[in-house]
Amino acid sequence: MPMDPTVNGSFSLVSSIQYHGLKDEHLAIVIHPQSFPHQKRHCFGNSSPGESPLFATNPSIILRVLTEYDLDPRDLATLEVTCSFFRQPANFFPDFSLSISEVAALDMCQKRAIFKPMKQEQKNFLKQRCGGSWKLVLQFLKTGERCFRREKCQAIAGPGHSIVVTKSGAVYSFGSNNFGQLGHGTKEDELRPRLIRSLQGIKIIHATAGLGRTILVSDMGQVYTSGRDSFSESEYDAEGSNFITTLKLVDSLDGIFVVQAAIGNFFTAVLSREGKVYTLSWGDDAKLGHHTNPHDQKPHLLKGVLEDIPVVQIAAGYCYLLALTFQPSGMSVYSVGCGLGGKLGHGSRADECYPRLIEQFQNLNLQPIAVAAGTWHAAVVGKDGRVCTWGWGRYGCLGHGNEEAQSVPMVVESLRDIKAVHVATGDYTTFVVAEDGDVYSFGCSESSNLGHLNSDSDDQAIVHENVLHPKLVLSLKQKREQAVHISLTNSVYWNAHTLALTRSGTLYSFGTGDRGQLGTEMVAQQTEKENPTRVDVDLN
Repeated sequence: MPMDPTVNGSFSLVSSIQYHGLKDEHLAIVIHPQSFPHQKRHCFGNSSPGESPLFATNPSIILRVLTEYDLDPRDLATLEVTCSFFRQPANFFPDFSLSISEVAALDMCQKRAIFKPMKQEQKNFLKQRCGGSWKLVLQFLKTGERCFRREKCQAIAGPGHSIVVTKSGAVYSFGSNNFGQLGHGTKEDELRPRLIRSLQGIKIIHATAGLGRTILVSDMGQVYTSGRDSFSESEYDAEGSNFITTLKLVDSLDGIFVVQAAIGNFFTAVLSREGKVYTLSWGDDAKLGHHTNPHDQKPHLLKGVLEDIPVVQIAAGYCYLLALTFQPSGMSVYSVGCGLGGKLGHGSRADECYPRLIEQFQNLNLQPIAVAAGTWHAAVVGKDGRVCTWGWGRYGCLGHGNEEAQSVPMVVESLRDIKAVHVATGDYTTFVVAEDGDVYSFGCSESSNLGHLNSDSDDQAIVHENVLHPKLVLSLKQKREQAVHISLTNSVYWNAHTLALTRSGTLYSFGTGDRGQLGTEMVAQQTEKENPTRVDVDLN
């Protein structure tokens, strides 16, 4: 492998290596630029460039080390660039022509719950869809896991009720239950987290909650729902609608291995493990390129450019959908639906019937790694930790210091000094989680859901004061916890509440709790909690 010394005494890679099924122009995305200490050896050997003492080592041992440490696909690619041992054929089953790095990536894919049951032809299809490399397939799978905590504990703050998924795949629900959305076979509210016993033997890896409805996704790609028997939240479904109180398998999705669901106001969207998007119940005006009625239970493939581009995350707001896509050339965001308020991010308020690329991220030199669709506004976290927001800016929910709308993504300048890793949006409210575990929030605070009242303060005016710039949530920091994920109510119909997961495996809740959605004890006549309170639920 040719290397050139740099001015600071290190080596920089000068590579034209051809990967298995991977073109040279894709290497910039798969491989992080690396620098290596100046040594007399070439790579790890001392005889000729690219040779290594590893040649005398049992490849099975090296393979086990690579897989046991669950290396990032970019690290595997870097090993191939720096040492020929990792790029020559490893002679391993099932494909003897694969390099040891490719075999390691395939083995790590096999450990994923959504990949393991795939037939070989399905795996090969996914490989080609992701760019022709098992390293890219692994990156695709890991990106999806990171975006919505797939196969990890989750806490979802829905409109009036909450859902908690444990690490083991068990599910607890609590709060409003007027449609049976809690899945316990009753219509009685639950003031404390209660285990959904009908799911015994079923491992849940993802959950989402809408108005009077809960959707759960199992590790076998099956979708279960309880509450309103419709995939629309719109005014079409009033109190007299059909509802189910015990979780029911959605038969119409049979044949689609689902990994994520998102609930908009007039529709539901699901994401398949191959990265395809399907929608249900969008309405009869072809808003997503197809005509259906509001009660349509049949999934329709989202037509357009995303048919050929794998999607790793979907996010739904009021009558619009965002899709985070994965390609060897980088991550992108597409939007479709209603453009009111500029929330599609294209510089106008026009509707889009088919997914359209949001080009502003290229102009900002920002590679998105996670998206969030609020009711009227949206947000993205970039790989470099920057946060962008756009859409209606009412109550300061965009974090730009005003209430003006933005029709293209705009960097939140006051967050420049932090590296964000997660963002959550609701109805005119936004939360940002930093790499160090600190949490910032801004926007509407009418239901105390921003968490900005310190535990030592009794000033209610502070609680309901709108926040135009990102502000550190001191009430969470005082818990001496580091947050990893935030969920907040994303609906125009309910006052908001917020759930915060921490690295220690603790769940906190605050905001409106009049129906038990906080899962904690409320004193007489109390309807809100200004400070985060620990929820008594086992997340393991």
